[in-house]
Amino acid sequence: MLLCVSACATPVGVTRASIQSVYGEHTSSVVSTGQLSAATAQELRRQGLAKRFDKEPEAVLSELQAAGSNLSPDRLFALAELSFAFARKSQKSEYYLAAAVYAYAFLVPTDNAVALRPIDPRNRLAADLYNLGLTLGLTGADADEVIIETGTRQLPFGSLELAVDPNQFLWGGFRMNRFVPVAQFEVRGLRNRYRQAGIGAPLAAELTPTGEGKSAELARKRIPPGIRVPVTVFVRIKDVQQGIATGAVHGQIELYPADEATFVEVGGWKVPLELEPTATLAYMLEGAPIWNTEIGGFLSARRLLFRDGLVMLHPYQPGRIPVVLIHGTASSPARWAEMLNELQNDQVLRDRVQFWFFSYNTGNPILLSAKQLRESLRSALHDVDPANRDPSLHRMVLIGHSQGGLLARLMVTDSGDRFWDSVSRVPLADLQMTPEMRDLAETTMFFTPVPFVTRVVFIATPHRGSFRAAGFTLDVIRRLVTLPLTVVRGIGDVVQQNPDALPAALRTVPTAVENMNPRHRFIRTLSASPIAEGVTTHSIIAVLGEGPVSSSTDGVVTYESAHLDGVASEMIVRSGHSTQATPDTIEEVRRILREQVKDKLSD
Repeated sequence: MLLCVSACATPVGVTRASIQSVYGEHTSSVVSTGQLSAATAQELRRQGLAKRFDKEPEAVLSELQAAGSNLSPDRLFALAELSFAFARKSQKSEYYLAAAVYAYAFLVPTDNAVALRPIDPRNRLAADLYNLGLTLGLTGADADEVIIETGTRQLPFGSLELAVDPNQFLWGGFRMNRFVPVAQFEVRGLRNRYRQAGIGAPLAAELTPTGEGKSAELARKRIPPGIRVPVTVFVRIKDVQQGIATGAVHGQIELYPADEATFVEVGGWKVPLELEPTATLAYMLEGAPIWNTEIGGFLSARRLLFRDGLVMLHPYQPGRIPVVLIHGTASSPARWAEMLNELQNDQVLRDRVQFWFFSYNTGNPILLSAKQLRESLRSALHDVDPANRDPSLHRMVLIGHSQGGLLARLMVTDSGDRFWDSVSRVPLADLQMTPEMRDLAETTMFFTPVPFVTRVVFIATPHRGSFRAAGFTLDVIRRLVTLPLTVVRGIGDVVQQNPDALPAALRTVPTAVENMNPRHRFIRTLSASPIAEGVTTHSIIAVLGEGPVSSSTDGVVTYESAHLDGVASEMIVRSGHSTQATPDTIEEVRRILREQVKDKLSD
C-alpha cells in the first residue's frame, strides 16, 4: 500500500465537470482552438512523444512517418494535425501541404486500410486540415492569392508534383485568373452565411474575358467585369500512401465552379465539395462600384452597367427558370444581395432558377425604362436560345421593387392607345417626325404583354403613385435630374413640327418621380390598364407600425396605392419601403418561387 501511494502521483478517479468543458476537450483541435485534438494528443502519448514534440517537432514528425506505406489511420490523422500545428508556428508552407497530403490519405484509405466509421469526428477535422492545408500551402508570397499552376512543391519528406489541365480555367467565355481564399473572410452586411461543408479549398475566382465565339461574346455582354465566381480547388492524389513512403507525391488539380458542381467522386464515394457562396458574394460587393451608381443612376441619364441593363452573375443555364430582379428609384442590383443570398442557397430553388438583374437610370421616364427592359429581355432570350428550345425561358418571373414593380407591370400590360391618347389629341400616324423619333414613340407609348413572362411579384409598388412624388420634393428633383438629350431634343422637334399635337403642359419630358405623382397622367393611365390574362401576380405590401393596414404607408407608398385586386396572393409585411431584405418579404418570395418550380421538384 505504501509503495502504491508513492508511485501514483494522481489517484485514479473522476471529477464532475460541466458538459461544455468535457465536450470542449473532445472537440478541441489545432484549427478551432490552437490545441491538438484528443485523438492526436492520444497518439503522441501512446508513442511517448508528447513532450518531445514541443521541443523537436520536425524530428517527431519524421519519426512518426517512418512506417511509410503502412501508416495506420490513427498515425495519418495525427501526422496531418501535427504538420498543420507546426506549419502555423513555423510558417513553412511545405508543412501545410504535408497536412493536406496526410489528411487525404486518412480520408481516402487504400483497399487494405481499416474502414473508417462514418460518424468518426476525425473525418470532418481531416477534411478541414486538407482544405486549409491546400489553401495555405498553395498561397503565394503576398498571402492574398492561391497559386493554381503546374509545378513541383516541396514537402518535408519529398516533393508534391502538381498538374492542371489549362481548360480547367475556362468558365463561360472567361478565364479564371486569380484565386482568392474566402474561408478566412468574416462576412458583414448579410444576415446568414451559407456554406457547404465538404472537401476542397473554397476560393473566389476573378475573371478575364477570353477567346472569341458566341459564349465569349455573350459573357462580355451580360456578365459584369467585376464578377467573382465561387470555385473549389481539389487535388486528387494518386497512390497517396505510396507517395508518402517514397517522397514522390503526384496530384492532379481539379477546379469546380459552384454553379457547375457541388460534389466530387473520391475513392468511390460521392463527396460534397466545400462551398462558400455567401463569402464570395460579400467579397464581390466589397467596395464594388455598383454602390456608387445608385444616386448617379437617378440623377444622370448615362448608362451605368451594360448597353441594355440586363446583368447575369453566371452564364445562361439551360433548364432553369429566369428570375429577373428589378430595383427601384435611386437604387441598384446590390440591394437584392440579402434576398439573393437566401434564395440562391435554397435547396429547392438552387438548381431550378437563375437570377438575372435589370439595372436602369431611375430618373428617366418610366415608359422609357420599360422599353429598355422589354428590349433587353427579348434580346437576352434570343442570345441564349436562338432556336427557342428551352421551355424554362418561357416561364420567366419578374420581381420588381417600387418603381421596378411599375416596369414589371408594363411587361404584362396591354396598353392599347391609352398612353398615347393621354398625351396627344392627334394619332401618332398623323404626326410629322423623324423615323427615329417615330420608332421611339411607338416603342415607348404602346405596350403588349411579353409572352414569356408568366409570373410577376410586386414589392412595395406604387400602382397609384407615391405621395412623396409631389410638392417641394418634386420641384427639387425636377431641377436635379438630367434626362436623355435625344429624348428631350426629339420632343422639342415634334412640338416644332406639330405645334397643336401636344398640350402645353406635356411638351416637356417628365422624370420618373413626376410619373409617380398620383395626379400624373402616366400613373393614372397605367393603373387603369389591365394585366394580361394567364399571368400570375402577387403583391408584397410594406406598412409601418401595427394595426389596420387601411391608410397605412411604408413611408413612401400607401397601402391603397400598393394594393391590387385580383392578385393570386397579397402579403403584408411590417416594414419600411426598402423591404427587399426583410425576412418576411424574402420568405414570401421563396414561397412564390417554389410554387413556380413545383412541377420540377420530381426531376
